[in-house]
Amino acid sequence: MDENKSNDNVDIIRGDPKEAIRKLAPPLIISLLIMSLYNIIDRIWIAGLGTEPLAALGFVAPLYMVIVGLGNGLGAGANSLISRYIGSNNYDEASNAGIHGLLIVVLFSILIPIIIIPFLKPIIVLIGASEVLTYAESYISIIFIGTFAFLLNGLFANQLRAEGDVKRSTFIMVSGGIINIVLNPVMIYLLNFGLTGAAYSTVISNIIPDLLAVYWLYISKSTYLDYGINRFKFKWTVIKDLLAVGLPASIEELIMAVVNIVTNGMLSIVAGTAIVASFTSAFSIIEIATMPTVGVGIVAITVAGVAFGERNYNKLKTTGHYSIKLSLIVSCISLIIIYLFAPQIAYLFAYGSNSGSLNTLIVQCLRDLSLFLIAGAIGIVSANVLQGMGKGTMSLILTVNREVILILLFSYILGFVFSWGVKGILYGMTIGVLVGSLVALLVFELYLKRFKEIELRGTH
Repeated sequence: MDENKSNDNVDIIRGDPKEAIRKLAPPLIISLLIMSLYNIIDRIWIAGLGTEPLAALGFVAPLYMVIVGLGNGLGAGANSLISRYIGSNNYDEASNAGIHGLLIVVLFSILIPIIIIPFLKPIIVLIGASEVLTYAESYISIIFIGTFAFLLNGLFANQLRAEGDVKRSTFIMVSGGIINIVLNPVMIYLLNFGLTGAAYSTVISNIIPDLLAVYWLYISKSTYLDYGINRFKFKWTVIKDLLAVGLPASIEELIMAVVNIVTNGMLSIVAGTAIVASFTSAFSIIEIATMPTVGVGIVAITVAGVAFGERNYNKLKTTGHYSIKLSLIVSCISLIIIYLFAPQIAYLFAYGSNSGSLNTLIVQCLRDLSLFLIAGAIGIVSANVLQGMGKGTMSLILTVNREVILILLFSYILGFVFSWGVKGILYGMTIGVLVGSLVALLVFELYLKRFKEIELRGTH
């Protein structure tokens, strides 16, 4: 059974939660920043093509994030299940869970393009991008064809992270970002592919690290867990447990993408297409600034999963509270930087000769959205710790409450009922996230209290 098998990486995630978070989070945060950076660089290069291609990217970016979110969600499901098995010293089931994760990802990679691509045009029109339909369709169709590249990337990175192998997990993510940064100008301008060149670059930059991960996991077998076919024993219970976290986590990404689409629509009604280009450009910067929080939260999934598997209340509590504290500190620093340097940041997306008004709008969006960082930090980490505990459905409920109900409700009330326009919509987003995050923290504390009561009963 190899139940006592260990290595340095596994010892870290089984040890002090604070030390594990401090060691595992920084490399992951760097990789997330680089991934976000290549999304920014996409926009910077595409901005040179004109406002319409940039707006088209803004409209369909949520669809791309649905695919990436599905990969990260299924990966989070595998991460949570594997780490819980590692915490309970069940090596064979941890390995088997990883193989089941691959099986699920392959199935989704086949089904998604077959189902979605025939309906792309009506989907693009539905999300409000009819004015830039040709640009939007040319970009997103290539992304959907390359679904497998994004899903495998999310799975492999999470599988390695689940066993504490943050170096190779980080390399998978960072290398893809660097490759994309290099390929973008080549595909867009040198080869004259325009907007479709950015899509080709994005897909290719994910395929290359996927191949490297396949070598590590399935050919050289140099990982802690063994993903060989001899370890595979199909179990519906494993599928169910993996999807219990993976699907809600994926749906959370889908929900956030839908909210972005609806927000784009509200902004378009209030102020036209230019504000959509401004908002999506500004929000891409906000997303970069949330990466430290996201990184800490993703690490918390693994560390909390191990603590939950060990049935260790103190470790679980420390994981949640320490992660929230770190995220809030970094978010405050990011807020100050963005607010002070908003004009300089906006210039990245508005460097053309006719971009003066675009620059002003981006600055406005950056400053109005900056408080979003602090408001979201608590909720993101609380939801991640709940995922680590296997409470994927509750995490999903909290996301629906925060994103669908509260953000859209406050945005609509302030933007339309109170007629505050663009500012009302942006302020509504921040208020909605803040209220939703406080609710998420309360729910986490209640689960933590219940976990402690169960642990106390078990010792008597």
